[in-house]
Amino acid sequence: MIGKPVRSDRPHVTELTSDAIRHYAFGIGDRNPLWTDPDYAAAHGRTQLAPPSALLAMDKVFSGYVSGLPGIHAMYAGATFDFTRPLRVGDRLTGEATLAELIERPSRFAGRSWQQIYRVPFRDPDGELVCTGHSYCFRTERDSAREAKKYEEIRVEWSPEQIADIAQRYRDEEARRRGATPRYVEDVTVDEHLPAVTKGPYTATTAIAYLLGWGGLYVRAHGDAFDLFDRHPALGIPNEWGVPEPPERVHWDPDLARRVGVPGAYDYGPERVSWMGHVVTDWMGDDGFLQYLDVQVRRHNVLGELVTCDGRVTAVDTSTGTVEVSLYAVNQDGHESARGTARVVLPRRPAA
Repeated sequence: MIGKPVRSDRPHVTELTSDAIRHYAFGIGDRNPLWTDPDYAAAHGRTQLAPPSALLAMDKVFSGYVSGLPGIHAMYAGATFDFTRPLRVGDRLTGEATLAELIERPSRFAGRSWQQIYRVPFRDPDGELVCTGHSYCFRTERDSAREAKKYEEIRVEWSPEQIADIAQRYRDEEARRRGATPRYVEDVTVDEHLPAVTKGPYTATTAIAYLLGWGGLYVRAHGDAFDLFDRHPALGIPNEWGVPEPPERVHWDPDLARRVGVPGAYDYGPERVSWMGHVVTDWMGDDGFLQYLDVQVRRHNVLGELVTCDGRVTAVDTSTGTVEVSLYAVNQDGHESARGTARVVLPRRPAA
């Protein structure tokens, strides 16, 4: 199958309407009015844009939809975006996925594992390339992962005082967003830190909020769900009532999550990728262009965990307006959650 086209499932979003953009932005906790308020964009002489990671809602393979194998679990592990232009309202983009590479990797989590890498270029109806995406997942045996038990049980509880502090962090984020004030490349310095964004504490409700904008991989109901299981019988794993449900329920079912070797229900990988994009777009402002984003998912964030995402400028080229950024995310205990890099094109300061 390497190098051959891969059939994808129906996309959750076929057109980036104003509503689709808004739902996705709120689903990742990004309150930027450039995404959520068409009137804001118009008032600043702009077209409503979409968070770069909204592309994940437009192709299932790019989001981690991979061919099923009985007893083998797929865990989304990262993605890259290489844009030719920003995403904007009205975009109708189609992905064309191919399996790029299959690599056997050693794994502390479950012994033997395989990395599946997909290449997904996205084009508009005129055939113009808008973004070349790559996504990858790791395939592990559920039984091996469960028996390995590499993770300790995690239980996080928050006091009312801690919740109040987290609420203040969210209020502070709003004040730090660059917004319509241009960030000129001449004003950026190496080792400059990007303001952090907070995500969580993670709950099943958080997962549902993301699903509203992103769509999930196998989230189906009623006859539509049974149609899916007819086509892919091994996809339906009986729950405690004997009803088949997809393996995606590891994101809200702690028991199934433990059966695949994770200490509890955990967040979505594409969601984590989106959080890292949020760090960059808040910092660069409305005039910036996130040209390239690469994010690696490093661990599972289980229910109750809090993640802080931020970054640091690693290179500045004033001649081209490009800035290179290193991104990182940690949980409440300082454990690495994700890492990545980004390349941003910023405006140059007007001549005096």
